[in-house]
Amino acid sequence: MSESRREFVKKTLTGAIGMSIGAVGFGASSYKRIKGANDRILISVIGIRGQGRTHMDKWGKLSKNRNVLVKTLCDVDESFFGERVDLMEQHQGVKPGTEWDMRRVFDDKEIDAVSFTTPNHWHALGTIWACQAGKHVYVEKPSSHNIFEGRKMIEAARKYNRIVQVGFQNRSITNIINAIRFLHDGGIGEVYLAKGLCYKPRDSFGISKDSEPPEGLHYDMWLGPAPERPYNEKKGHYNWHWHWDTGNGDTGNQGPHQFDVARWGLNKNEHPVSVFSSGGIYGIDPKECSQETPNTQNSIFNYADGKMLEFETRGRYTNDVSGLNIRIGNIFLGTEGWMGINGSTWVAFKKREKEPFAGSEMEAESEKNQESAYLAAPGGTEHYANFIDAIRASDHMNLNCDIREGFYSSALPLMADISYRLNRQLYFNGKYEKFVNDPEADLMLTRKYRKPYVVSEEV
Repeated sequence: MSESRREFVKKTLTGAIGMSIGAVGFGASSYKRIKGANDRILISVIGIRGQGRTHMDKWGKLSKNRNVLVKTLCDVDESFFGERVDLMEQHQGVKPGTEWDMRRVFDDKEIDAVSFTTPNHWHALGTIWACQAGKHVYVEKPSSHNIFEGRKMIEAARKYNRIVQVGFQNRSITNIINAIRFLHDGGIGEVYLAKGLCYKPRDSFGISKDSEPPEGLHYDMWLGPAPERPYNEKKGHYNWHWHWDTGNGDTGNQGPHQFDVARWGLNKNEHPVSVFSSGGIYGIDPKECSQETPNTQNSIFNYADGKMLEFETRGRYTNDVSGLNIRIGNIFLGTEGWMGINGSTWVAFKKREKEPFAGSEMEAESEKNQESAYLAAPGGTEHYANFIDAIRASDHMNLNCDIREGFYSSALPLMADISYRLNRQLYFNGKYEKFVNDPEADLMLTRKYRKPYVVSEEV
């Protein structure tokens, strides 16, 4: 963290240190009576299953540290409300309200920000609606379900002057920040290739017949921008990842985190000029599973200057890679050596040497001393705290992963999936965000939206 950022955090948190909610059991209508409410940022978590629980935990840990409070939990499946409300009350000492329609959340003038953990096909429209309603947004990766939507998200954030952070948490992890700085400073020479790995074996989730939606699930709202189709439990909760109308496969699920680190390490603030991706579904009988997205996929991107970004998704049984035993991580090749990142651990090697000459363990002590000057967020919440700090500063430049950064990284797996589905190499014009002389591929940059859930050209 830079000196200016540390000073900024100290100033914006003056008076917040040691502040407590002061009461337990306040209803949604009582927030303004809680001590410190004038300075508090009120949040709604939209999508409370799976990753939504993580968001609830993070905001709960920041309730005192950053003076935030989750006022409303929102989900189209009301069956989760009881347990999640109790859990959120345990996190922050205050019981949140509930809504199943996010539009009611946007109508609430008290709510300052929302965090989205919905299925991918809702990320863009939800974010745009939130910006239009004057809410700041923390949105999970990938930032959008298609490339057109991502550009509209940037336009909405800027037009309505909203803070929009994408959930690429590596951008706020000290060790990863140090690793990327090391690369950019020439630690292994000129980096000419970055590789992302997603080795995550997944078993078949089976198949089922279409049926009526379960009680409490507002299925039309769940579908949202996606095409009309009957309810099917194997295409719903979590399994939506593996169907094209709602998800982007593991290349677009776990993959975006490592795509982001790879692009960041290459220092590329632009789109690639070409992409080729191939793969398939292996080890799973298509007659016994409704999965559409590949479980094994190789993708390669080329940039205008010849630098390369590779990504490999392995969804079946496999080994680790390199001396770091990487399964979910990155490898960078430079003219003077190479570097590996595994989680928040990194090591760098010179040329043919077998012992590392730099790495996270060597940086740890000096970084600890540097960071002691400001109020640190609880471990694991740094990216969320950065979002809150940027809101208080009213400046998206303070974000570690503004929507523009998130869009460029999210566009990579989205391009890869288009190449995979068309089974050919594609060439991309980054200035116009269109494929070169390929109208068939251009059609896949967006989708047909189901009214009234439409991402419009004009936001």
